Amino acid sequence: MVFANAVRMWSPHFKRLVIDDDQHDGNESGQTLAVIDRFRGPEPRLMAALAVAVLVLDVVTKQLMLDWIFATPQVVAITSFLNFAPVWNPGISFGMLAESGDLVKMGLTALAFVVAGWFFWQSRFFDRAQQLAGGFIAGGAIGNAIDRLRFGKVVDFIDVHVQSWHWPAFNVADAAITIGVIFWIYSQFFGQGTDEA
Repeated sequence: MVFANAVRMWSPHFKRLVIDDDQHDGNESGQTLAVIDRFRGPEPRLMAALAVAVLVLDVVTKQLMLDWIFATPQVVAITSFLNFAPVWNPGISFGMLAESGDLVKMGLTALAFVVAGWFFWQSRFFDRAQQLAGGFIAGGAIGNAIDRLRFGKVVDFIDVHVQSWHWPAFNVADAAITIGVIFWIYSQFFGQGTDEA
């Protein structure tokens, strides 16, 4: 009898706890689905496909050069203005920040993944030019970040020159980042704009 009375007395509290818990679980599920939805659709897939293509091309070409011109250091003339030359770059694209310390390099590596993540997170709100920019930049940034994690520096090998003047050596990732920046600048002047997330 005492047990039955206790159950009747506390049952409204138990129901409230169950309802609150269900609502909490529902909110968490809704938030999880909202996050997943950000990565669904053709926009994230386009960016991901382009980023993966850039990354694979970057990794493959670097490994080929490591096995070729880096293993036995040599400069290979391809045309009158293009060489393949082995260059270890401790900085970022085109040799910038080459004299920076280890802390800066670690920060740049982390920043590369953050930037790539931001592009994917915002991809559903981008126009086509911005999606292409995001794919090129994300793939290139991750490609060079992988080098820093593997070697502590970046593998550069493309040497463009005019007679004795040489542009700083670069790689596929650097070229992709440059193309991505061009697409992004184009989108700011001629694109459809970015919707607020």
